[in-house]
Amino acid sequence: MKAVLLHEFGDPEVMVVEDVPAPEPIPTEIQVRVHAAGVNPIDFKTRQGRGMAPLLGDPPVQIGWDVAGVVSAVGKGVTRFQVGDEAFGMPWFPRQAGAYAEYVAAPSRHFAAKPAVLSHEQAAALPLAGLTAWQALVDTIRLQAGDDVLVHGGAGGVGHLAVQIARARGANVFATARAEQAGELAKLGVERTFDYREERFEDELSELDAVVDTSGQHGAASLAALRPGGILVTVPSATEGMDALQTRAAERSQRVTGILVEPDLVGLTGLCHLIEDGHLQVNVGQVFDLDQAAEAHRLAEGSHGGGKIVLRVRR
Repeated sequence: MKAVLLHEFGDPEVMVVEDVPAPEPIPTEIQVRVHAAGVNPIDFKTRQGRGMAPLLGDPPVQIGWDVAGVVSAVGKGVTRFQVGDEAFGMPWFPRQAGAYAEYVAAPSRHFAAKPAVLSHEQAAALPLAGLTAWQALVDTIRLQAGDDVLVHGGAGGVGHLAVQIARARGANVFATARAEQAGELAKLGVERTFDYREERFEDELSELDAVVDTSGQHGAASLAALRPGGILVTVPSATEGMDALQTRAAERSQRVTGILVEPDLVGLTGLCHLIEDGHLQVNVGQVFDLDQAAEAHRLAEGSHGGGKIVLRVRR
């Protein structure tokens, strides 16, 4: 099969497409012929030698975790899928999954049936970002109807999904983003968007039940807007001074925690239900071919106007 390999960590140019053996499924696994693979910040951080690079060992390695495609082989014991089924998921994270490739093999329960209303590109854009949002709001915060929640980076890959999940659960949602993104966020149900470049949300919001900080840059200000007993969930790899932040929160009877996404069939199923019920939309930005992975990473590392970046592996 064709796959993107890294023979060293570094700039986008270290990614090369080569022929490698296709992975074969062992018992409880499925092999998926990949149609599309999502591009996430953890991908380019790992490519640089940061992120999950220490877990992958020495190069050559493969990167990528978001997958959508068609089941091409089924290992012994698998009952949830048959050859020909459309599936999507985030297999193996944070271990190597090798999603930037024509085939992936992983445990069947790392995948869910792809909703028919989603294209492969849309489905590939969903798992890692969607599960991050789901596990933050549903599993960690345990968001309830009527709760007030602030989502930092509400127009981003995780943020625009977190906004919609929170609204679907009946929460009152606020967000930070650029002023020009406020209109789109209002369509998703955000009550007010604060321009993080010019406005101080902490001067106008108080007694919030929860804050999701997708950037890891708003810790102290977020605590000022939280009620006693409120919770701040922040991206751990983007957050400095976590110990000091948690100490300050404890003094205010608040809680701060990081989160690292995990493969999660229950969460994937929950996301599917929201999509099928019309409560969740996936915003895909630009789509690149597999041999354009370097170009996709260059765009992902810059300011690209929102929307998930996806690699199209099979047309």
